[in-house]
Amino acid sequence: FFRNFAVLNMVNPLGIHIGGLGGFFRSLGAMIRQINPTQVYVVFDGAGSANNRKNIMPEYKSGRDLQRITNWDAFDDKDDEDDAKVDQMVRIIQYLKTLPVKTVSIDKVEADDIIGYLSQHIYKEVADSEQYIMSSDNDFLQLVNDRVKAYSPTKKKIYHIQDVMDEFGIHPNNFLLFKTLTGDDSDNIPGVIGFGKVNTPKLFEFMQHEEPKDLNTIYEVCENPTKKSVLYNRILNTKRNVEIFYKIMNLKNPNISEGDVLEIQDYFKQRPTGLKKMDFMRLYQYDKMGDAITYLDTWLNTFNILNSYQQKG
Repeated sequence: FFRNFAVLNMVNPLGIHIGGLGGFFRSLGAMIRQINPTQVYVVFDGAGSANNRKNIMPEYKSGRDLQRITNWDAFDDKDDEDDAKVDQMVRIIQYLKTLPVKTVSIDKVEADDIIGYLSQHIYKEVADSEQYIMSSDNDFLQLVNDRVKAYSPTKKKIYHIQDVMDEFGIHPNNFLLFKTLTGDDSDNIPGVIGFGKVNTPKLFEFMQHEEPKDLNTIYEVCENPTKKSVLYNRILNTKRNVEIFYKIMNLKNPNISEGDVLEIQDYFKQRPTGLKKMDFMRLYQYDKMGDAITYLDTWLNTFNILNSYQQKG
């Protein structure tokens, strides 16, 4: 949503910006056409979702509060832009209620954690089941396995295990360790100074292999007297920070309570609403969306396959 909001300068005949709204649904339809899934989950951060991680690391996501306009052509000031973001996000949820998808949001839980849980548990027992995580955030590459793939809408690329290894030189089973050291600018997680995409796989060759390791393995390499390095010492001297980064970015052990798990399972058991085409069209016409979604009838027909699966139960 935020990427489309910033990039697409679409406005309706009343001059109201609709770029985030239109771009979001374009992306959703394109992904469904490409994958032909039987179920779709749209996962949102809950209210106060970042608080748990901020309690561990106060700087977490602090860089996202930008005091500037991202789309000068459409807005006069930042307050105007912020109001439009909220309005379009609220509207997205209203539109989603007319489509055969499941919308998931839990107070005080981040979307990443919900996705981490879903990827590891739903349909795990179903032979040949596949899951696709749609996100430009490469944190999700730690979840890639034989069942789970990650699709980057910015790169237009589906990541299987080999794709992760080809691009990063890291097996997904050890991608969390890689991210712990290299950090994540988007979440204001600095990582350890001196570690990057190129040198980290060379300094810790075990990350290239399938066998999953943990921080203790990193420490063992750093403590090896035959492998003296300023970078190794830097890790040993900042263990507390390293362990914080590891905990914050760990999506295989998501930051959710037992009650949150029960709520996620309830979402999973619920049958999505059927396609309410006329309700969607009423919203679309009221918002004067025009060509925001190209070939709207074709786009809506994309959801018929999902609709047929819901009817089968």
